[in-house]
Amino acid sequence: MVSFLLSILVLILGYFLYGHFVEKAFGIKVERETPAMRLRDDVDFVPLPTWKIFLIQFLNIAGLGPIFGAIAGAMFGPSAFLWIVLGSIFAGAVHDYLSGMLSVRHDGLSISEIVGIYLGQGAKHFMRFFTVVLLIFVGTVFLVGPAKIIDGMTSNAFGIWVWVGIILVYYILSTLLPIDKVISKLYPIFGVAMLCMAIGLLIALLFGNYHIPELVPSNIRNMTTDPEAKPLFPILFVTIACGAISGFHATQSPLMARCMKNERFGRKVFFGTMITEGVVALVWAAAAMTFFGNVTDLNAAMLANNNNAAWAANEISLNMLGGVGGILALLGIVAAPITSGDTAFRSARLILGDVFAFDQKKIKNRLLISLPLFIIAFALTQMDFGIIWRYFAWSNQTLATVVLWTVTAYLFYESKAYWISLFPALFMTMVCSTYILVAPEGFQLPNHIAYIGGTILTLIISLGFWVYVFRKKKVFAGI
Repeated sequence: MVSFLLSILVLILGYFLYGHFVEKAFGIKVERETPAMRLRDDVDFVPLPTWKIFLIQFLNIAGLGPIFGAIAGAMFGPSAFLWIVLGSIFAGAVHDYLSGMLSVRHDGLSISEIVGIYLGQGAKHFMRFFTVVLLIFVGTVFLVGPAKIIDGMTSNAFGIWVWVGIILVYYILSTLLPIDKVISKLYPIFGVAMLCMAIGLLIALLFGNYHIPELVPSNIRNMTTDPEAKPLFPILFVTIACGAISGFHATQSPLMARCMKNERFGRKVFFGTMITEGVVALVWAAAAMTFFGNVTDLNAAMLANNNNAAWAANEISLNMLGGVGGILALLGIVAAPITSGDTAFRSARLILGDVFAFDQKKIKNRLLISLPLFIIAFALTQMDFGIIWRYFAWSNQTLATVVLWTVTAYLFYESKAYWISLFPALFMTMVCSTYILVAPEGFQLPNHIAYIGGTILTLIISLGFWVYVFRKKKVFAGI
């Protein structure tokens, strides 16, 4: 329990202390007019209150990640606490803040276009394709995932495809309509519900008969049933993504970058929401480790239920929160992923609009861009959900890595403290390189060979990065 409470405290201190340092390193300009004010079109560029932007951004980036990812990560044991805390402060929040503020500085541009500015045309074209594919994966995952949960809650009364159809209709409406018509009205309600669910679980953990394992040396190890098949490094660092660092967040930040009234709100909106998500992930990880008895019992329960995190989340919320749990589970566990799915499609629309310089003020133009995305996503629902989720997990962390290298280039060009993103960029490059070499959906190499290969790939990527930015620094020095 002590380690858990200290973890929450460190996250909060991280926001105030390290968040202030990162903000100062970036150098906000409160007198600078933001895209929301300068480019207002009442569709995507719409000035919104900061509290509302915070809740929208929180729901955009949260989804199933800090719930399902935290439950799966808890199977490794208290090591998950360490990754959530350090990852959220030094990787995730830095990633979210700097990518979000760069979007603010560049007229609300999508992340693929920002990558192109700092890492070149080749990187931009790759990122355009990679990001849209990732967003379609996200939309598909958050289309099928919540439909399965609702179907289970209603005892399969209507069948999963009825719920898939209903959610898809909502996705179409929220993607096409102005941001202040649906998203800005529903998200604050769902955001509060998700936070209340996390607070409820926290109270239950503190005052119930639960024993949260301590983060002591003997517990910082791989506690899964098969450590060789699931090595703690890199599997844990991909399993817990949204609760520590997630490239998906960089695709969502431009939505709020187009609605923020002043740069001084950036730390609350981008850094603050990541820290909040880290707290939520901590609560769910702790709940998973304790509700079933201990970490060993959690692994056994998950194995008996096909590693179904949705089942575990249902069991935890309904039993730990009592009668209120059902309502909170519906709003939190179901609404949160849905509200990430719709903004995934919206982000994909904005990216394609940026790519083709396609005016999106008219709803007809928005529909022309969006319709193919929905058709592809629906086709992907026919695939095995587990396969889609695994490829999404790796591509999500790979996107985060590219974004970290991008913001490192920006800071280097500007002669600012580029080390704040360089170190997490190196770490995540090692994670993603090793993961694709060792994972079942990758090359399935033996662990020791994957570690050597990951190290070599990290060195090559790092060397290529520095060769490029040293050549380009003179160009950016004159801007």
